[in-house]
Amino acid sequence: MKDNIFKTKLDKSTDFTFDEKVTKVFDDMVVRSVPFYLEAQRMIAELTKDYAKPNTNVYDLGCSTGTTFLNLDTVLEPAIGFVGIDSSAEMLARCESNLVSSGIQRKFDLIEADLNTGIHIDNASVVVLCLTLQFVRPPKRTKLLQAVYEQLNPGGCVILFEKVLGESQTFNRQFIKYYYDYKRRNNYNEMEIAQKREALENVLIPYKPSENIETLEEIGFQSVETFFKWYNFSGFVALK
Repeated sequence: MKDNIFKTKLDKSTDFTFDEKVTKVFDDMVVRSVPFYLEAQRMIAELTKDYAKPNTNVYDLGCSTGTTFLNLDTVLEPAIGFVGIDSSAEMLARCESNLVSSGIQRKFDLIEADLNTGIHIDNASVVVLCLTLQFVRPPKRTKLLQAVYEQLNPGGCVILFEKVLGESQTFNRQFIKYYYDYKRRNNYNEMEIAQKREALENVLIPYKPSENIETLEEIGFQSVETFFKWYNFSGFVALK
């Protein structure tokens, strides 16, 4: 379904939530709102293939409609299991429907949980957070990544894909301008852009790329690298 959620003038702005309304249009929303989203997903699958080990699990924290798993299913050995965690029951239902309808044969488990309250990970060789960490409350982010690091198998990796701030205010303003131009090219009008920005203001809180990298390094990841960058979106891979 086409994303028209913010096309009508809202009487009152409310915080953005991943409810049934958003779930129905999410796949259209994310492609039109995130530059090179499909290419980033391809890169995530490419990286995961190199680090996912047989008889281990790949976790997707904030698995939404299951796009990452659908891409991974085509490149990973059947002996690798999938575990998806999301706080939205509607998203998990859509994820399960998408995985089943795709004919997935491997073992998978979908869990409803709030990442702000902690995480349990079992036998994971790769943990993916695609546009997820930015929605975790800032005071909880380091604790979440620390828990992931401690429970991740030796030699495993974490893959982050995030909306980010510019390192300087000058470039940050410029990058935001380019980003809104991108949304206009994808047929979002000025009211849609403004209303979604207001809805996300207290929900999506991005960090600078350097802050994400420093957090991962301070937690203990031995090697951290940027694998994707487009103005105010970045991808990071970190090895334990």
